[in-house]
Amino acid sequence: MPSCTFFGHRDCPDSIRPKLRSVLIDLIENQQADTFYVGRQGSFDALVYATLRELAAEYPHIRYAAVLERLPGKNTDDFTETLFPEVMENVPPRFAIDRRNNWMLQQADFVVVYVTHTWGGAAKFAGKAEKQGKIVINLAD
Repeated sequence: MPSCTFFGHRDCPDSIRPKLRSVLIDLIENQQADTFYVGRQGSFDALVYATLRELAAEYPHIRYAAVLERLPGKNTDDFTETLFPEVMENVPPRFAIDRRNNWMLQQADFVVVYVTHTWGGAAKFAGKAEKQGKIVINLAD
């Protein structure tokens, strides 16, 4: 079954929530996506995670996880469904987010992004996804 990952700017408006929900429902119902990987670095990731949690109640067959860039300490930032890929075990902290994002991109058939400018990690990984032939959906369009 197809999988999906997400990249977005750390700051994003809550106003994209309806569009995000609509895109996710389309991926679940029409593209049969059932596995979703999200980071945990900012408001975009938190919005995606919360929306996936809501949708899991309506679509119990879907699986979703916040993919950790490092092992968590005491604070899990309210991300109860988490995944720590084995490839992350010995990654130095300064490379952890980039390596985690590459891992998520490798798993994905679909990539949902919120990119409004051409710099930063979200734009970088949206570009990588396009070069790899992934289906990229930009919520900012």
